[in-house]
Amino acid sequence: MSPRGVAIPDVRERLFDAAERVLAREGPVALTSRAITGEAGCAKGLLHAHFDGLDEFVAELVLNRFARTAQQAEELPGQAGRATVADNLATAALALLNSLDPTVIGLAVTRPAASLRIRQALEAGAPGFTAIQDAITAYLDAEQRLGRLTDGTDTAAVALALVGTAHHLLMTGWSGAPDPREQTQRLVALLVGAGPNNAAATQDVPEK
Repeated sequence: MSPRGVAIPDVRERLFDAAERVLAREGPVALTSRAITGEAGCAKGLLHAHFDGLDEFVAELVLNRFARTAQQAEELPGQAGRATVADNLATAALALLNSLDPTVIGLAVTRPAASLRIRQALEAGAPGFTAIQDAITAYLDAEQRLGRLTDGTDTAAVALALVGTAHHLLMTGWSGAPDPREQTQRLVALLVGAGPNNAAATQDVPEK
């Protein structure tokens, strides 16, 4: 336990990580402020010192994970010309799928106050699916300029299809559902790897 009055670095992240461990091990019914702080090795009242109750905590956990994935996606345009388009898109989509355990999403959905906070934050501009979609579109535009996608490829539509599918898989990732990684890879192959005109999408750009 942390001594009273001693600051804990990255306390929010520590509490978020602890909550994910509690959810993975014991499920949503076990998620209480006491369980979270106990798992994190913090004083019992620490969660309420940083969040206005469990609903705000759950909402901030979801928003934090979305923001982290959006930040990763911002680096995607810099990968243009490297590896293959299919590999790069699959990596971005899998990062989104891995950003949150389906249990966390399910918990947020069943807590109306948390869902409302998330929606309001996203509408106000918090990084989320739209930011990730924009980053993927920018990446595909860069690949198009390099000739690894045909000029007629609707990059915005491809990004929307990929992010929309990832969103759907996140929301329906219950036990017994098909492996989302396999489904994502099949979708990526369909979007950018099918047909002779996009054959370059599966090839590296030669180094000069």
